[in-house]
Amino acid sequence: MSKPLMDDTLLSGTNAGFIEAVYEEYLHNPNSVALAWREYFDKLANQQNQISTKPPVNNVATATAMKSSGIEIQAALPEVMSIDSDDRKQVAVLQLINMHRGLGLNQANLDPLGLKQQLTIPELNPAHFGLTEADMDKVFNTGSLVGPDRASLREILQILRETYCGSIGAEYMYISSVEQKRWIQARLEGQRSNPGFSIEVKHHILERLTAAEGLENYLHTRYVGQKRFSGEGNESLIPLLDNLIHRAGKAGIQQIVMGMAHRARLNVLVNTLGKMPADLFREFEEKQPQDLPSGDVKYHQGFSSAIKTPEGIVRLALAFNPSHLEIVNPVVEGSVRARQHLLNDKLGDRVLPVLIHGDAAFAGQGVVMETLNLSQTRGYGTGGTVHIIINNQIGFTTSDPRDSRSTLYCTDVAKMIEAPIFHVNGDDPEAVVMVAELAFDFRMKFHKDVVIDMVCFRRLGHNEQDEPMVTQPRMYRIINQHPGTRQCYADKLIAEGVIKQEDADNLIQAYLDAMDEGVNPNKAVFYDYKSPYAINWEPFLKPFKWNKRIKTGVAMQVLKQLAIRLTDIPEGFKLHSRVEKIIADRRLMGKGELPLDWGMAESLAYATLLKDGYPVRLSGQDSGRGTFFHRHAVLHDQIVEDQNEPIYIPLRHLYPDQPDFVVIDSMLSEEAVLGFEYGYATTQPNELVIWEAQFGDFANGAQVVIDQFIASGEAKWGRVCGLVMMLPHGYEGQGPEHSSARLERFLQLCADYNIQVCVPSTPAQMYHLLRRQMIRPIRKPLIIMSPKSMLRHKESISSLDELAHGYFYPVIPEADNLDLEIIKRIIVCSGKIYYELLAYRNEHDIKDIAIIRLEQLYPFPHEEFQAEINRFNNAKDIIWCQEEPGNQGAWHRIQHYLLRHMRPDQELGYALRASSASPAVGYMARHKFTQNELIVAAFRDKI
Repeated sequence: MSKPLMDDTLLSGTNAGFIEAVYEEYLHNPNSVALAWREYFDKLANQQNQISTKPPVNNVATATAMKSSGIEIQAALPEVMSIDSDDRKQVAVLQLINMHRGLGLNQANLDPLGLKQQLTIPELNPAHFGLTEADMDKVFNTGSLVGPDRASLREILQILRETYCGSIGAEYMYISSVEQKRWIQARLEGQRSNPGFSIEVKHHILERLTAAEGLENYLHTRYVGQKRFSGEGNESLIPLLDNLIHRAGKAGIQQIVMGMAHRARLNVLVNTLGKMPADLFREFEEKQPQDLPSGDVKYHQGFSSAIKTPEGIVRLALAFNPSHLEIVNPVVEGSVRARQHLLNDKLGDRVLPVLIHGDAAFAGQGVVMETLNLSQTRGYGTGGTVHIIINNQIGFTTSDPRDSRSTLYCTDVAKMIEAPIFHVNGDDPEAVVMVAELAFDFRMKFHKDVVIDMVCFRRLGHNEQDEPMVTQPRMYRIINQHPGTRQCYADKLIAEGVIKQEDADNLIQAYLDAMDEGVNPNKAVFYDYKSPYAINWEPFLKPFKWNKRIKTGVAMQVLKQLAIRLTDIPEGFKLHSRVEKIIADRRLMGKGELPLDWGMAESLAYATLLKDGYPVRLSGQDSGRGTFFHRHAVLHDQIVEDQNEPIYIPLRHLYPDQPDFVVIDSMLSEEAVLGFEYGYATTQPNELVIWEAQFGDFANGAQVVIDQFIASGEAKWGRVCGLVMMLPHGYEGQGPEHSSARLERFLQLCADYNIQVCVPSTPAQMYHLLRRQMIRPIRKPLIIMSPKSMLRHKESISSLDELAHGYFYPVIPEADNLDLEIIKRIIVCSGKIYYELLAYRNEHDIKDIAIIRLEQLYPFPHEEFQAEINRFNNAKDIIWCQEEPGNQGAWHRIQHYLLRHMRPDQELGYALRASSASPAVGYMARHKFTQNELIVAAFRDKI
């Protein structure tokens, strides 16, 4: 194509759609279009800079809005003399269309309170592009605008303003995929953002609004002043969810997992999920059964039910949620991924995640970004999430929106994954329902996240005991005069002749009557439905004796066969020389010719569990190879021809039709990833689910998940979970952030037999511990203080026989070859320090001191420990020895257990580092000095 041909023939109005598409590609990436087009568009830009009296963006508000919407465009049309007037105006019309698609939301009617001053966007005015009143009735090609191929400028403007400047404001022009943008345009522009619902649908929307408002009014009257985090002002959420569920059923969705904080939660529980009002009233009156160690407040409770749709039943689950707002997001995603795995739902066509957010929290909490970042990854994707933001424009009562974020909209963080965002006025429930349909259909079509920003208000304070007028007088003067969304919509339907006033009044009375009876008027709720895919949790809920030994050994023949499969590398697959040596050694280990190291024992634990029918899921930042170069579950071919580097995972090739083995090198996140794995484990008790920290200290970044879910979820909500956390722990001179997994924090959280805290010191112990986690008929979180340097310690080895015939020992006793009668001291310890104590004792030929390894710190193995110290009748003192400072580690928790088992004539002492604000020193010389000092102290004559 020559440049003269382009200038002379291709700029006619009939080619407008083609020009627009090429220009759009040019704006996104100039190098993606042909050279002639690139030169031409560059010429337009240069001439704009030379002769235009306006800058391309001549308004601060426009610049901010364009940046927010991802638009980069020369706004004012250059006066290019080689283009005749008609063609110049045609291109101007196309630019005007493009601007409305990207910036129209900034002049949309989104705020029910009318508080926000709309941005002045000159680029939405035809005059900005040289179009005048005289052009209004001229007919132009509409390009890719959905509708007639040719229309007058007046008609085009009407389509654009109805579509993009009404009750719906769309943000999607930053999306790279032209297909996705065109799909959104077809849906919005095709309907002009007007759903055109039938009378029947309008009746149903009003009924759902009446239910939403009716519950809040009823609770407000009956339980005056009690906290409920009212949904008044955002009642449109209920018809939104109702439509979403029924549309999901029509599309074949079988399960929806929802997560939300406390705002409007009670309303969703009753009016969406179908919780019986009588049950809710009992919670207000504190008459519910006290069957949990602690329980939780009513607005943190979860619930599950089923909804009948014309196309089938949809199971609903609302996740339990603490007050930490957005922390439930990754938990829901993990639960969804587990359900999809059970249903073999690889695309997310059968299980849908729905997350309901607050505006300030969505913009303010980092776990939102972390969870969004998981959405398109291989190990954590769920086929797209529907995000719904209850945007009450205030966050919490004393906040000023200007202090809540640095972005134009609370939703801007979602643009990082190119999720489309649909802002909608909560006082226009038909627009809200239309957006719900649009969002769901987009998710199902493209399997990507999508965001609905429902702009509404909050009638009461942050809670019902709060007085918002104190700090928000202007906003609450307007809110106090607002009649409510239900009333506004009822008035609209009355004006349209759809209903009469008595119809609206009858709906109110019918709902109040149902509340008085304590029943739920939602006829779509199916209370007796039992899904064929439901997991049977009964085996894990029965009483179980903690110290009961479970056979975890596996026949020697099976171990050797699996070892062969683990070390059988495909022909032509070139291993790295260091990895090749590790695999060769593992072959010898599998034959019994070399003692087992940690990597091989752990691999055999997974292999035998897979043989027993248990899937395995392992994730962490270096889980495939292992942070300490020990695991090598994923092998990489060193002959790499392209970026698609071939890998081989032996644990996936043990035998035909084996359960899944999934190992994931996660993104650099602790909070979201650990929350995800917790959600997964609470949904799938028959799969070994492990999260491994790169270093144990890094679990600090996920402390909210540990405190509010892992440690307390069963006590608060009855949520049983078998998640394993591997936290590399040990003092090796690597400084404060690479030493301690903060053992003391986990022990402080121990109560009610809620978690297990173990410190295995041999490969066989790790093997049996992992197997015990699945074979034993209980599911409790397992915290493993896993090794670092001990992975290659010459003394920390095991035999195949120990794997075949042993089990996990909560206490490893002293060797039998000691003279028990001469023992005067017992040193009790856990982990790596044992080998240093043992080396010191051997070096100094000490015969009268015994060393006991405590491998399970909680639940404390009282019987095993008592039996061991009873062997030493003449021991006068017991020493607890640990690497950690005295204010950290196990000392403060363990001393009470030790005292409980000591004789009156025995004394308790300790050998440890001095208390410290930092978990470890940062200087190797200082580390070695203090390490040697505490070892010597453990053997010192006087304690």
